[in-house]
Amino acid sequence: MAKEKKIVIPEKGKIYIYATFNNTIIAITNESSQVLFSGSAGSSGFKGSRKSTPFAATTAVKNITEKAKNAGLKRVDVFLKGPGWGRDAAVKAVKASGLQILSLADVTPMPHNGPRPKKRRRV
Repeated sequence: MAKEKKIVIPEKGKIYIYATFNNTIIAITNESSQVLFSGSAGSSGFKGSRKSTPFAATTAVKNITEKAKNAGLKRVDVFLKGPGWGRDAAVKAVKASGLQILSLADVTPMPHNGPRPKKRRRV
């Protein structure tokens, strides 16, 4: 029988918030980026167009940060990605949950030179 490896919950972690126009996905990791807790607006019980609302993002973050706080997490670095509606609401929910935010970073990918231009018009 293999031994089960138990992950110890540290006091410091990272929260990744991925806000799309259809959903908000949250993952709480330790310093070495192993996912400890994860969830989304969809897993919090919202369906369809209600998943994309700021209220759904707030509810999802509250559910996950409550689990993390009970496990012993105290300080976090927050990483935001995506243009979704739940972006600002999710950060406010992290702040309201009682976790200490050490840093806030926007890691949304941005193109350096944009898409390839259209072909030249031939007449």
